[in-house]
Amino acid sequence: MPCFRPWPSAGLIGTLLLTGCTSGLPRLPNLPQLPQLPGQPDESNVRISDAAPVPPLQPGNNVIVDAVAKVGPSVVRIDTTKRVINPLGGLFGRGPTIQEQQGQGSGFITRSDGVLLTNAHVVDGASEVSVTLPDGRSLTGKVLGSDPLTDVAVVKVVATDLPVAPLGDSAKLRPGEWAIAIGNPLGLDNTVTAGIISAIQRTNAVGEGQRVPYIQTDAAVNPGNSGGPLINDRGQVIGINTAIRQAPGAGLSFAVPINVARQIAAQILERGFASHPYIGVRLQALTPQLAREINATTDQCRLPEANGVVVVDVMQNSPAAKGGLKPCDLIESVGGRRVRNPSEVQLAVDQGKVGDDLAVVVRRGSATTNLTLRPAELPRQN
Repeated sequence: MPCFRPWPSAGLIGTLLLTGCTSGLPRLPNLPQLPQLPGQPDESNVRISDAAPVPPLQPGNNVIVDAVAKVGPSVVRIDTTKRVINPLGGLFGRGPTIQEQQGQGSGFITRSDGVLLTNAHVVDGASEVSVTLPDGRSLTGKVLGSDPLTDVAVVKVVATDLPVAPLGDSAKLRPGEWAIAIGNPLGLDNTVTAGIISAIQRTNAVGEGQRVPYIQTDAAVNPGNSGGPLINDRGQVIGINTAIRQAPGAGLSFAVPINVARQIAAQILERGFASHPYIGVRLQALTPQLAREINATTDQCRLPEANGVVVVDVMQNSPAAKGGLKPCDLIESVGGRRVRNPSEVQLAVDQGKVGDDLAVVVRRGSATTNLTLRPAELPRQN
């Protein structure tokens, strides 16, 4: 029986013309091919391209696929429960006294006995931590310690023979190299995105005075990626995805270098907390314009009209005060490293150790002065 269809309305033509009539109805016989009209070109012989054929991609030749295969099995999802006090709880029936807040992030296993790294803000204040492995297993996690200054935390689960992520060397990174992010953005497990390293040593990524020289990438990172690994094309972890900055039509992401995370994690595993040295000064980035304004408005400082870092204030009884550092000193180097802004001073101090001598070179007036400071332990936040 022939198949008859009513003529579709204009709004349905695009859909109905792609639909066949196949519900057990007889097929039309093959019709003879119409002869080619005189003057009509033979399209079967028209060359669209003369490019040489591309050989098919051989399995295993994709560096991103290979890198993800090495690290992916060690990337976990972290679900947290945080209990908070409801100030209106119990009053006039406005909810319970204690409320639960759910959170989610990522992490990656670094030791086969169940040690994993993540962000401090992922597990901050969590009363319960659940770790889900890529194979579907869910394990209870214990936070061994966290460091809010670098946003690094160490979590432990009871397990053995777990897959681990190889750690790379973030000191060797160069802008333009591959950067691959793995995590659980927006609750979508085992998501992979790729980009390049846009910049390194970003000390002003999330504000001034940071203790972390962040890695900047253009790989797509979203809430839920926090704590997940940033890896290179060799399948090595080079950073922990930590922060994002979004703007219309663009987005930037930042990662804690794995060398910094490795150092903090080692301290947490050894003593339960991270140690940070401090010297006790308030600093200001100096420019020629600012130097001219200061020299014109006060007699307390005579600063060179140059770029640098000037000491604004020194805390009483601080390592800086005991070492002879004074307001109006222009800091030129710390620990043998040239410094150009307050963040570089902070990073150089953080490279030192509590109680060890730290060489500081300052310009005081027209003279250069060599000082020796002994950083103290920065008080930990409760």
